Amino acid sequence: MEIKVTKTTCPKEKPEASTLGFGKYFSDHMFVMDYSREQGWHDARIVPFGNLSLHPASTVLHYGSEIFEGLKAYRRADGKVQLFRPLENIRRMNRSAERMCLPTIPEEDALYILKEFVKFEQEWTPSAPGTSLYLRPFMFGNDETLGVHAVHNATYIIIASPVGSYYKEGINPVKIMIEDQDVRAVRGGTGEAKCGGNYAASNRAGERAEQKGYSQVLWLDGVERKYIEEVGAMNVMFKIGGEIITPMLSGSILPGITRKSCIEVLKKAGYKVTERLFSIDELEQAMQDGTLEEAWGCGTAAVVSPIGEFCYKGVQHPVNNGEIGEVTQMLYDTLTGIQWGKGGDTFGWTCPID
Repeated sequence: MEIKVTKTTCPKEKPEASTLGFGKYFSDHMFVMDYSREQGWHDARIVPFGNLSLHPASTVLHYGSEIFEGLKAYRRADGKVQLFRPLENIRRMNRSAERMCLPTIPEEDALYILKEFVKFEQEWTPSAPGTSLYLRPFMFGNDETLGVHAVHNATYIIIASPVGSYYKEGINPVKIMIEDQDVRAVRGGTGEAKCGGNYAASNRAGERAEQKGYSQVLWLDGVERKYIEEVGAMNVMFKIGGEIITPMLSGSILPGITRKSCIEVLKKAGYKVTERLFSIDELEQAMQDGTLEEAWGCGTAAVVSPIGEFCYKGVQHPVNNGEIGEVTQMLYDTLTGIQWGKGGDTFGWTCPID
């Protein structure tokens, strides 16, 4: 695949690591590629970062034909840059594309594009502890018609943002409100696809939680309002009586790559890991009788985020005295050690950028 390159004539000044936050700054360039049913994917290019021009009837603006991914490039101690399980993101994006009737991209092409873009922008990968270059591939339909149908024309873009911690708390425990009014998704819907509508639907509950001092909401299933699903932008796991329990992938939960990695690390470390339907009644009982030992969220943005408190129907339930648990800390240390090249990658998860 040929990728045409147009370099920016106005390079930006790179931000200080202490000011990064999450998703506030963007690198000098972006990758863009177009699709039509007649030509397939074509006109792959790296161009200066800038605004997009869309027809007012563009499909994405009216019918939400959009998907995205999130992954990171990490600066190792030796100065080289590497990715973490990029093929998992590519495969998940293709599954999302199929669900939303958007075109898929062959895996080998998608990986080549990603690596070439990161190589081109690798100077934007920060080196300070806890920082990385967040990569946001996204795709949207841009048919210039108001008819409702599968997408005939689409655009695929990758942008990059140097980032620090996702939560202002960093690795410190966060407080989570259990949502019992709104729902995020239902089985058979788009919950297992990474599409913008899922996140838009979560904003109202997230705003209510924030106003009460909570970082995220814990979602219940959309049918029975009984089974735990995920936490805001992350999957969720619990340690109860020595067993690790995480909600099973039932079709309304995003199949997280960090979730998958946590399960593999935990099993290798000898923990019993159970993926099943897990009810809010079970969690409430474990919070009340003291068998809930730890809880954490896991996702690309935050990696592993310990949960220090749940609030359910106005009642506050501290978790592990509001402190980071042993298993949570082990997962964070193991995954970040692999991602930043500080520990051995015995799983073969890293992808160096040559």
